[in-house]
Amino acid sequence: MYLINLKLKEIMKLILYWTLALIITFTAIIYQRTTGPTYDKKTEITIDNQRYNFKLVRSHGGETDCPVVLQVADKNISGEIHYRKFPTNDEWIITEMVRTGDILSADLPHLPPAGKYEYKVVLEKEGAIFPLNNNKPVIIRFKGDVPATILVPHIILMFVAMFLSNLAGIMALFKHARYRLFTRITFWALLAGGLIFGPWVQWHAFGEAWAGIPFAWDLTDNKTLIAFIFWLLALLMNRKKERPAYTIAASVVMLIIYSIPHSMYGSQLDPETGEIIQGWITLFLLN
Repeated sequence: MYLINLKLKEIMKLILYWTLALIITFTAIIYQRTTGPTYDKKTEITIDNQRYNFKLVRSHGGETDCPVVLQVADKNISGEIHYRKFPTNDEWIITEMVRTGDILSADLPHLPPAGKYEYKVVLEKEGAIFPLNNNKPVIIRFKGDVPATILVPHIILMFVAMFLSNLAGIMALFKHARYRLFTRITFWALLAGGLIFGPWVQWHAFGEAWAGIPFAWDLTDNKTLIAFIFWLLALLMNRKKERPAYTIAASVVMLIIYSIPHSMYGSQLDPETGEIIQGWITLFLLN
């Protein structure tokens, strides 16, 4: 009976550790998706006592123009898009939105990877003007098409690395004997997702493999590098002796890094020169 109770306690502890790790991971992911500059910008406006909720696109992949689509059932409402290359002081280009049933839409012309527009959407009804997002421009960045066979493993591995990081950190905090195992697994998951598939995704999206230190200051690449260094240190320091403090530190750093909105200060096309100004390393070997 004593052994059974011990096993039950161990199982309950593991369930608690895994549950806490999942909660922390999903909380960080949700936070990123609501703060990152490439996710759709949510906005709402009221016209004649009717509230409309819209999402304004902030990222577009592939070789096509980017459609901006709004669902507006009221046929008396029309719309315009005002846009210009970012960052410039060019004159705003105005495009009238086309109505198809309940949909108003217009296209932003295609730009090379890392090219950006700032754009505003203005609705009009019976002479009254209703600018969306308080008339503040939304920034959209274009990118190349990333194959799902590369993007999906990258996303899965980074999610797994984040979860394992939290799990290893919690186990190390409570001095669970298997925290060193999960330290090793976290390291290899981060290596694969962040430093193998990550640059591959970057190359397809923007024509460069690495835009971080020492070549440029792409925040996403630098975040990955910092996390990798801390997990490499945790791995090495725990090889021959239990040093849980290093795993805890690496886990905390990883959590802080995941709390920074994704793609902030990312690759950007210089509208004057046509060059990407955040990085320039190209994966020519993958071409």
